[in-house]
Amino acid sequence: MIDTPSLVDQYCHGVLRTELGLGTFEAHLGRGDRPPAPGTTFFDTQTGFAVRRWCPPLLGLEPHCPPARYLARRRELGVLESGRRLLRGSGITTYLVDTGLPGDLTAPHEMASAGDADAHEIIRLELLAEQVADTSGTVESFLANLSESVHGAAANAVAFTSVAGVRQGLALAPQPPGPGEVRGAAARWLAARRVGGPLTDPVLLRHLLWIAVASGRPLQLHAGLGEPGLRLDRTDPVLLTDFARATAGLGTDLILLHGYPYHRHAAHLAGIFPHVYADLGPALARTGARAAAVLAEILELAPFGKLLFSSGAHGLPELHVVGARLFREALGQVLGGWVAEGAWSLADAQRVAGMIGSVTAHRVYGLSGTGAARSG
Repeated sequence: MIDTPSLVDQYCHGVLRTELGLGTFEAHLGRGDRPPAPGTTFFDTQTGFAVRRWCPPLLGLEPHCPPARYLARRRELGVLESGRRLLRGSGITTYLVDTGLPGDLTAPHEMASAGDADAHEIIRLELLAEQVADTSGTVESFLANLSESVHGAAANAVAFTSVAGVRQGLALAPQPPGPGEVRGAAARWLAARRVGGPLTDPVLLRHLLWIAVASGRPLQLHAGLGEPGLRLDRTDPVLLTDFARATAGLGTDLILLHGYPYHRHAAHLAGIFPHVYADLGPALARTGARAAAVLAEILELAPFGKLLFSSGAHGLPELHVVGARLFREALGQVLGGWVAEGAWSLADAQRVAGMIGSVTAHRVYGLSGTGAARSG
């Protein structure tokens, strides 16, 4: 039996505070921002089946019960009680929460309270820059306030995260842009931008990343499948090779989020650069019953101390449950199988499981026993 009593969800989001109907709930099982095709349902996916396998027992129902029955029970308990049961049933002991997504999502302290866990905040760089732009009147004030805001946020956040790969691709130039280039890009962006407009300028995105690198906080970079609107061919982690080489030795760890279907590429980079780590992410939740095969592929290449568990969950507490349960199941199947074959000792398998589940996250993010937010 491979045991992971402590589990750090090193990248996730808050959960929705509102009651959900069938259509709204189902939309959060999909991978994009569009509804399922007519006559189909996102419950008929690996993620949907995993939700029906692992979540109903936490609400007092039998596994694999019909979706309508499950959601009726969810409404009967209410959004707060069902969320509390699900998060506490996930077995996650620490949440690192990206607070940069829109919507009525719970904050880190609410995740801590509902899940009886520790919780820490991850700052999304692009949102921070957009907020600075909303309150800066000139190019000079914007650039000064941006640097000050990033370094100020580093005092409290455990990490920064960036969606530069989603917005412009991961083929990042291996050096920061020059001051004149940055001022010109800022002037063009601010002149054309409306309040609340997204940061998409490639020069400013790169400038922002290098400010974050200088802060010394771990920097999470989205790769592979992730947010809606991405071009998958531009999110292959291998495209980060030059950027990773340029940031080596600067004291900032890079964490490649998600990765799938390029998870072997992320594992490869984690193997050749001391400061690069690979996140298992929602790949396991997406692949469901095939999660063990995906995990085995990641373990082919990555040093075991360079891998981190996360659920990548957003909106539904069910996705935190599924991420954690599938991780533990996959870990048990893969490592347990190697122990049974005599390839690994049980002691080594248990040690590696502990590293991936929590020990490495504590080291990379400097987590203490008590988080920034904790349930009372």
